[in-house]
Amino acid sequence: MAMFASGSGPGYSGLRADWGTYVSSKGVNALCLSPKMRLAIWEFEGHFGKKVVMNSGYRDGRHNSAAGGADNSYHTKCMAADFYIPGVPKQQLIAFAMRNNAVGGLGCYPGRPFIHVDVRDRPRGYQRPVTFSGC
Repeated sequence: MAMFASGSGPGYSGLRADWGTYVSSKGVNALCLSPKMRLAIWEFEGHFGKKVVMNSGYRDGRHNSAAGGADNSYHTKCMAADFYIPGVPKQQLIAFAMRNNAVGGLGCYPGRPFIHVDVRDRPRGYQRPVTFSGC
């Protein structure tokens, strides 16, 4: 359970909490996350026992364009977050996302420390998330 996830240690030094979620900068909006997205984040936190750090949450249209996001980005619908967990290898986050039924979309971004998770509905017959960007 996420309520027991730890947000202490050197990986969290200097970070701030925003609406119960650690964020990497003041420009990250953690307020507008759908209940389904919050539950997905809590599943990661519960599984690894540590809090996620969001690099990107909700984006308005202007911010989404500036970030290079797709026109129909789930970030603009409060249904996506880019995050990492300090001390947890990215490959472990990816492996957990692949097994997690709450994850509808997964982006892995080679060379970047975070993953993208969204809670879109999976297409009929998909047993794992829709993957893109290096997964």
